[in-house]
Amino acid sequence: MSIYDKLKSLNIELPPVATPAAAYVPFVRTGNLVFLSGHVARKGGKPWVGQFGVNMGTDEGKAAARAVAIDLMGTLHAAVGDLNKIRRIVKLMSLVNSAPDFTEQHLVTNGASELIGEVFGERGAHARSAFGVAQIPLGCCVEIELIAEVE
Repeated sequence: MSIYDKLKSLNIELPPVATPAAAYVPFVRTGNLVFLSGHVARKGGKPWVGQFGVNMGTDEGKAAARAVAIDLMGTLHAAVGDLNKIRRIVKLMSLVNSAPDFTEQHLVTNGASELIGEVFGERGAHARSAFGVAQIPLGCCVEIELIAEVE
């Protein structure tokens, strides 16, 4: 099954690349690697604002991270032209807007990791880091960046 057939079966429509909010580009390709800049969680087209352990829980965080993964795939599509050319999702790095006593950043990030795995299969198995941070731009709850290898 192609990546696009899998996305369609999941009722996922890839969004266009978001306009950067500061002085950077959405992606850089060097050799066979594509580096995607951090994408913040959005809900209804607006920043998905919140802090885990204060006004958000892990389950909502998984949904936010999943939404970020969809945005990342939209940018990855723009970067390479065809998601079927992705040889491997190499790494995700996730920043989770967390209160000092919140310790489930890894579970929040599973929302993105699980969707990437579902869409890309074995090619979606990736290395990962998940960090708790004091704040994310625009007050967003999650920001994730991605590295992929292209055929």
